[in-house]
Amino acid sequence: MNGHAIDRRQFAGAVASLATIGMPTGPVINAAEPAKRTKETSADVVIVGGSLGGCAAAIAALRNGLRVVLTEETDWIGGQLTSQAVPPDEHRWIETHGANASYRRLRSRIRDYYRRHYPLTDAARQQPNLNPGNGTVSRLCHEPRVALAVLRDWLAPYISSGQLQLFTECKAIGSELMGDLVQSVTVTSLRFSEQRILTAPYFVDASELGDLLPLTKTEYVTGAEAGSETNELHAQDRADPANQQAFTICFPIEFVPGADHTIDQPAEYAFWRAFIPPLEPAWPGRLLDFTYTHPRSGMPRKLGFNPLGPKSDGVINLWHYRRIVHAANFKDGTYGGDISLVNWPQNDYVLGNLVGVSDRQWQHHVHRAKQLSLSLMYWLQTEAHRLDGGVGFPELRLRPDIVGTEDGLAKYPYVRESRRIRACFTVLEEHVGAEQRASITGKSGNELKAASFPDSVGVGSYAIDLHPSTGGDNYIDFATLPFQVPLGALIPHRVQNLLAASKNIGVTHITGGCYRLHPVEWGIGEAAGCLVAHAVASRLNPHAIYQSPKRLEAFQKMLQKQGVEISWPG
Repeated sequence: MNGHAIDRRQFAGAVASLATIGMPTGPVINAAEPAKRTKETSADVVIVGGSLGGCAAAIAALRNGLRVVLTEETDWIGGQLTSQAVPPDEHRWIETHGANASYRRLRSRIRDYYRRHYPLTDAARQQPNLNPGNGTVSRLCHEPRVALAVLRDWLAPYISSGQLQLFTECKAIGSELMGDLVQSVTVTSLRFSEQRILTAPYFVDASELGDLLPLTKTEYVTGAEAGSETNELHAQDRADPANQQAFTICFPIEFVPGADHTIDQPAEYAFWRAFIPPLEPAWPGRLLDFTYTHPRSGMPRKLGFNPLGPKSDGVINLWHYRRIVHAANFKDGTYGGDISLVNWPQNDYVLGNLVGVSDRQWQHHVHRAKQLSLSLMYWLQTEAHRLDGGVGFPELRLRPDIVGTEDGLAKYPYVRESRRIRACFTVLEEHVGAEQRASITGKSGNELKAASFPDSVGVGSYAIDLHPSTGGDNYIDFATLPFQVPLGALIPHRVQNLLAASKNIGVTHITGGCYRLHPVEWGIGEAAGCLVAHAVASRLNPHAIYQSPKRLEAFQKMLQKQGVEISWPG
């Protein structure tokens, strides 16, 4: 094998109302050294993580009258839609059903923002389902900062009234516990010499990596479970906590005809230019190439790239796939050219994890992932094959303003896999995977459906789509059935007043592949925010609501009245 190939075994080893609850005595404190200034803030619920799930949880809690503290590690709320710069991945029914009313309201607000603030052409303005980028990955490909503006506008009245306190550029560093209860969470400012102790009856972990779980000693899982544990068709033979999906540093690029915007050669370009991902089944060649492993077939397949027109010499035209600005939708002169978002197989980083590593290792892997993305950009500008027979696209330029950074790369890595709680209920492949469901039920065609959860608090639909992993697995990609979100997956089996609201719910390495996308994460967050509100109003903790059919039914009725879909039609 040519290039920087790594032995798989060496590689895997290297990347390796609370009165009803009871209040045991004897606090356990897990916190860093105090900062120069410490402040205290209280609320009805503290939500750590301004991800899509965190924003949805906050909006749900706020509209139900709760006082909310929301923290976010970056300066942009919105997670994968904003700071990670990923246009929404959605199912084909998204415009009419299969998502909560509030998520469709988010999509409508994004379109309305363009109509109010952007110089659209008359034809584009009149499109009821406006797709600003006309990308093919979604019916709504748009700039991340538009979603940011919409979310900020949505929360603005609550901030002004004092019902919401939003702390950005803050990271959770510690907690105070008393038995099975979280008493407080300590966050530190990443900009100022300041810490803040946050207290509330309830806490929601909506962080991208499940940051609160180790801090609060909540039991959790990372990486891949063994098939002997989960009985999943696509699980591996042995458990491997360090075997996690690749993360990606995304970036937007604009095509400006006649210009030369070639960047300086990245420091690690020689390494990444020769790099062959150490995966099984084998990757077909160098990573910086348009030939990749087709996720479903496992065979080599060529991707196309052609900013000059619709014609492409591969299975798809990557330029169109996540295009977030189609200049033809806007009046002449608004943009110098189309803008596309690069979240491709070629910049998936498999040489290390973001979970289960030290802060120094975290920074190291993020730095190298950035070098990979910049190397991909340089390769596109200088070496990529053109349909006109030339080599390189110097007309491509980075757009730092689109993502709010100096280097033109997204503020935060695109995270596909998080710590996952040991939940009251864990979703397995047998519940949602089409092949395993068929073998269990003996049904096929229209009769074949995902498992029906009596505690459903949401719905979703997406294939199980696992990207290459740090344990050396190539793509794992297979069909699922439109599924439900069980309430038990949001509730830790032991800790009484902490809820999961992002990719950290009770799923496996396998099923997390279909519960991690935009509308599902939003729905998970909304369910968590509503559950806190219902718990406060009924003076019942989440476990009591989950365990009682009568109380569960009352909660589900509340959700449905607020536009939450808990089942699929038919």
